[in-house]
Amino acid sequence: MMLAPDVEAIIEGRHHDPFAVLGPHDLDIRAWLPQAAEASLVIGESAVKMECIHPSGFYLAIVDEQPAHYRIRIKLYSGESLEFEDPYRFPPLLTSFELHLHGEGTNHEAYRTLGAHPVTSQDVPGVRFAVWAPNAQVVSVLGDFNGWDRTRHPMRLRDGGIWEIFIPALEEGAHYKYSVLSKHGTEQFKCDPYGFYAEIPPKTASIVWGLSNYTWADETWMTARPQRQWLHEAVSIYEVHLESWMRGPENRLLTYQEFAHNLVEYAKQMGYTHIELMPVMEHPFSGSWGYQVTGYFAPTSRFGTPDDFRYFVDRCHQAGIGVILDWVPAHFPRDAHGLYRFDGTALFEHEDPREGEHRDWGTLIFNFGRNEVREFLLSNALFWLKEFHIDGLRVDAVASMLYRDYSRQPGEWLPNKFGGRENLEAIDFIRTRNRAR
Repeated sequence: MMLAPDVEAIIEGRHHDPFAVLGPHDLDIRAWLPQAAEASLVIGESAVKMECIHPSGFYLAIVDEQPAHYRIRIKLYSGESLEFEDPYRFPPLLTSFELHLHGEGTNHEAYRTLGAHPVTSQDVPGVRFAVWAPNAQVVSVLGDFNGWDRTRHPMRLRDGGIWEIFIPALEEGAHYKYSVLSKHGTEQFKCDPYGFYAEIPPKTASIVWGLSNYTWADETWMTARPQRQWLHEAVSIYEVHLESWMRGPENRLLTYQEFAHNLVEYAKQMGYTHIELMPVMEHPFSGSWGYQVTGYFAPTSRFGTPDDFRYFVDRCHQAGIGVILDWVPAHFPRDAHGLYRFDGTALFEHEDPREGEHRDWGTLIFNFGRNEVREFLLSNALFWLKEFHIDGLRVDAVASMLYRDYSRQPGEWLPNKFGGRENLEAIDFIRTRNRAR
């Protein structure tokens, strides 16, 4: 049963369960269409006019029987007509098993579950969005496809605090963020923690990007790699910060494709066996050299697309050069669009600054004792190794992870359960990471 308060809550973007209000329900179909001057249901060859039951644009249609399939046709105030699938007629796509693994912290490829993924549901192509925000009141997807209107695509809450929605007809390249309304009524616009691509800083939106666009040509390297005995071979590593290694005319940043030729050629000529890249994960401030990460699953867009970065790694391997990435699981910055208090609470970090803050760096420490946080970091490490063929990770700031009193005065840190200074959860995380495959 739909009540007036439900309609008002949808219109104001504060309804906790939008699928209970929108979409098909018994013999009526409901839609929130603030952009529409008129609306109709398209069922086969027929059209059923929808009644506007709220002047802001909430529409209702009564049907004789629930159709297996329908579309919505609207007339915009500009006079233009549009026809599209209703996202609120589609079922949940994540399985109960995937949700269980997430809560358990054992899905080491969580990036395939969470984030934005081009998929097909009921023969309709689109994008499935999923984000972890267990303490949020409402989470919505907003982007260039809905006028950045947080009320248009509120998500469905699943077990374990994961919010999910399938938006039909959306394609790769769409820009988006999550609107996260906390239980205290504060609203934040967050980039996707599992986003694979992002806008060029200082812009901060995530960009829909698939995982399987690139065709690799490094079979020889990848086949031989497991048999290599690096501990018994000469190794010479060239550490590089891409943004400052070389510039083009008029101080132009080079691209991954350009690095794939001139940097690889230089390293080859100089006899290096490996290139170690200072963090290429998306980060807002170039002066940090990449060590304050906001997009853990996204190669920085400063130099091109994720597939351009794959091309760089591919060319390295074809030239017989391994690629190592600096990886930063020790801490993350306070930038408002990032992980900081993601759902209005200390979700990825600790609430108590004596456990969760690096005052020297102005950054926050991951809560290694939380299942979902360990899963985020473990799946991120494997993501770079599997999806980008990276040969190794150099873990940054390990000492700051291992000791609770790192760079702290007495009274500024909390001992572990045994009264010691060791960060037991971080130690366990590192051990688990070293075993993960």
